[in-house]
Formats: sequence, C-alpha cells, structure tokens
Amino acid sequence: MEESRPMRRLRRTLTKGNLWLYILSELKRRRVYAYGLSKDIERTFGWSHGLITSYVVLYKLEKEGLISSEFEGRRKYYRITRKGTGELGKAKAYLSQLSRRL
Repeated sequence: MEESRPMRRLRRTLTKGNLWLYILSELKRRRVYAYGLSKDIERTFGWSHGLITSYVVLYKLEKEGLISSEFEGRRKYYRITRKGTGELGKAKAYLSQLSRRL
C-alpha cells in the first residue's frame, strides 16, 4: 500500500528534519566520527541521510555547546556534553508528552 503524502511529510519531519535528536542519541551511547555516523543512524533507527548533512548538523551542535570534538590521529571524534544530554532529555520528554496527547 502506498504511503500518503501527509504520512511521508510526517516521516521526513521526524527523521531528517530533526537529525540532531538522532545524532545526540548516538553520541550518548558512545563517541563517533562523522563519516561513520550516517551508517550508525541507519543501523539503529532504520533510515539514512546524506554524509554532508551530518557534518552540517555536527557543526551546529558543536557551536551551540551540545557536543564537543577532539582529534585522534586523522579522525575527529564527537561526544555529547552535559548541555547536550539535558537537551536530549527535554526533547524526549516533549515527544513522549506529545505522543500521549495524540
């Protein structure tokens, strides 16, 4: 059965439109590097996104202080900060509350 346009829009908004949630969730489990991040998200959550998109979102999250980075050899690894953990918790609580109201 074909998916309706509103359902496709909802799925896109809840996935690619909020990639930061998925990135913070992955970083809460362990530190990661950008190149492997899209594959990690695909494996964990069942959807994929472009590699460049990861870099853009990582840059914004680091600028906001939600994640930090460090080089190990040639790879730049990212980890979640306390502020990022707090924002992830707020987002999860909001989505949970919204889900109950729907």
